[in-house]
Amino acid sequence: MATPTLPVLVLKEGTTRTVGREAQRANILAAKIIAEAVKSSLGPRGMDKMLVSSFGDVTITNDGATILKEMDIQHPAAKMMVEVAKAQDSEVGDGTTTAVILAGELLKNAEGLLDQDVHPTMIIDGYRKALDKALEVLDSLAIPVNPTDKEVLMKVALTTLSGKASIAGSKELLAKYAVEAILKVAQQKDGKWYVDIDDVKVEKKRGESLNETMLIDGLVIDKEVVHAGMPKVVHNAKIAVLEAPLEIEKTEITAKINITSPEQMKAFLDEEANVLRKMVEKISSVGANVVFCEKGIDDVAQHFLAKKGIMAVRRVKRSDIEKLAKATGARIVTSIDDLSPSDLGEAESVEEVKVADEKMIFVRGCKNPRAVSILIRGSSDMSIKEAERSIHDALCVVRNILHEPKILPGGGAPEIAVSLALRDWARSLAGREQLAAMKFAEALEVIPTILAENAGLDPLDIVVKLRAHHEKGLKTYGIDVLKGDIADMMQLNIIEPLSVKRQAFKSATEAAIMILKIDDVIAAAPPKKEKEKERETPKFGEEGF
Repeated sequence: MATPTLPVLVLKEGTTRTVGREAQRANILAAKIIAEAVKSSLGPRGMDKMLVSSFGDVTITNDGATILKEMDIQHPAAKMMVEVAKAQDSEVGDGTTTAVILAGELLKNAEGLLDQDVHPTMIIDGYRKALDKALEVLDSLAIPVNPTDKEVLMKVALTTLSGKASIAGSKELLAKYAVEAILKVAQQKDGKWYVDIDDVKVEKKRGESLNETMLIDGLVIDKEVVHAGMPKVVHNAKIAVLEAPLEIEKTEITAKINITSPEQMKAFLDEEANVLRKMVEKISSVGANVVFCEKGIDDVAQHFLAKKGIMAVRRVKRSDIEKLAKATGARIVTSIDDLSPSDLGEAESVEEVKVADEKMIFVRGCKNPRAVSILIRGSSDMSIKEAERSIHDALCVVRNILHEPKILPGGGAPEIAVSLALRDWARSLAGREQLAAMKFAEALEVIPTILAENAGLDPLDIVVKLRAHHEKGLKTYGIDVLKGDIADMMQLNIIEPLSVKRQAFKSATEAAIMILKIDDVIAAAPPKKEKEKERETPKFGEEGF
């Protein structure tokens, strides 16, 4: 008689495992749900989402990356879609919604092929080849431009901001500021332009309206002057930027000082004041009339600085200290003894200004500002935050044009052009990869379809019309969502950077391929909650006592 075999437990108790088609179906479904969540926010006619956090904080936005970051997503495949949006946002700053929708559509189309028993590897190979061809077609459609042409940069910034309904009334102003700010901080090396977005400081203050937003050729620092006796405005400012504290340093080792008489106490305090006086005299002797300090400033030092007529600001953030050095040409000094006139920065004026209920320091009129500030005003915190996200997108697309001066028409035109080119090219592929390449071409049409849907148009009519115009060679035709018809995007000045579209195609395809490759999901059991409290100790008189 055969001995019964015991079941072999390989995985921990409570672990769940999904295998094969079921795993693929579950992952694709999760990705499709994420794409479905953001698709209604695409384009100038897109809707906003209200996201409420577990703490009750409310965010109203139509920015794809923000929507997905604020959603508390649990499913691992859905989290991959969030990573797509984050990658798109960090690389090019725009096109996040497009990337997520495209990834969802690629997976939806792949599911149809999986149901026809096409192996995932064949689909992946077809998608990879189709992506390479799509990028090639995008490059051929791109129009080179002059990277410092303000008119082109304005059009690109306005196209990005037209997708943000909440700032529609101020988009011209914000686009203008984004272009000016980037051109001020851009640097040319070896014939190429380099821009660091962090050199544009975006500060927010509630009050007034979005139209009162300001661009400052210098910096806005959310601090106030430390002493009431100091000047509130300094013209022709000579600025010292200090990393060292204007305080008496404490000893590194614990020490005791025995004082036996009042005279000794007075001498001790006088010496402290003397050290601080010398520090202030050193600052004054090099010609500084404004001091920005990253660390603290002692009360006695404040008094001496005020007597000398020097404006001082303390506990300035490290990032602001670095921007101050860039904007004013100052050198960050770590030891006051080393301070020299050549270390000082210059500005036309440094002024304490009351903005709303709080005071802020404005450093204006820097000669060659390599750091500038945009001060956003608005009626509510939610509108200010959305304006900040919009300005970030506009700054990024203007930077993208400087880095790679090539543009594409917007309004779904590149997607239709690439889709038609891919359909013709796919016929040259042998085997089942041809089916995958065809599905890739089909997926690209989701962007114009959703743009039309969100504008309340018939997507089928619009896409058919667009295809017909593109077949005739009118490759700049896209959807004019405001008039509800198709039109030449270049004439309407609806243009976007090549780099944004290219990155959206790449991010979406990579995410789709990664999810398609998964055929086994092994999920560990969630950690058990703490055992219920032990039974209370029996009271006297109960069993056991």
